Amino acid sequence: MNLQAILGNFALILFILTIVTGVIWFLDKFYLSKQRRAVADAALAEFDVRNAKLQVDGIKLDASGRAAMEANILRQPTWIEYSGSFFPVIAMVFFLRSFLYEPFKIPSSSMVPTLLVGDLILVNKFTYGIRLPIINKKIIDINNPQRGDVMVFKYPKDMALDYIKRVVGIPGDRIVYKNKRLTINGEIVSYQPLPDYLDEEYLRYSKHYTENLTGVTHQILNDERAPSFVQNPDAFPQYELCTYNIEGFACTVPKGHYFMMGDNRDNSLDSRYWGFVPEQNIVGKAFFVWMNLGDIKRIGSFH
Repeated sequence: MNLQAILGNFALILFILTIVTGVIWFLDKFYLSKQRRAVADAALAEFDVRNAKLQVDGIKLDASGRAAMEANILRQPTWIEYSGSFFPVIAMVFFLRSFLYEPFKIPSSSMVPTLLVGDLILVNKFTYGIRLPIINKKIIDINNPQRGDVMVFKYPKDMALDYIKRVVGIPGDRIVYKNKRLTINGEIVSYQPLPDYLDEEYLRYSKHYTENLTGVTHQILNDERAPSFVQNPDAFPQYELCTYNIEGFACTVPKGHYFMMGDNRDNSLDSRYWGFVPEQNIVGKAFFVWMNLGDIKRIGSFH
């Protein structure tokens, strides 16, 4: 699912703004402000000498003129004033979204019924380790993705795009998807039927199940009209680890990679089509809907 390609560039834009405003702020604090102070001190000294001579001649002066002149000389140029004001705000936003939590908006239905179009979600950026912003290089290990996690990652075919899917297979897993049912490492995943799910956008029903993904319970949808086989998968890296037939497919997840699937199983372009997600593509774990303008009841955590 495309989570707005512009967000991929937003991190870089935010980084550049942080650096530019930060440089201006430091330059003003440790250099330019001292220059203005020196100019002000010289002007005030000259002002005092001139006023002293005038007072000797009996001319009474308005004392407020000295303070006004000082304030005018010490006043920051507009561009420095704005940069200095925005720097702490921009730096804080950059830090929060780079290392703690990043917001995303769900634009498509591949994760229905777990996530709906228009959901505004939060992604935990440190659950799977601390990564450097922009280059996304992990520098501190914390946890690894687990089966059942809803994860945001860089789309392997276009690193400018952020996708969101559920982790179905971790490194070393043998994933079999036959007649729209999962088997993981020889263990058949259990399914409990629920009342059919109504897609209010297209006014059609889908089969609705609770899936127990090796201990993680969540809901999925199946479209009975869609075939069981994967149509036209890409020739993705390590494609030889997968086999496809009319009933579905089987894949062995390679080391350092993950197998991702959408909860709306027959309406999701995922690892079945474009392959495994490398560990270095991980962005974070999605965990909370903080707003949906069309349905405020959507606010809350999800699995």
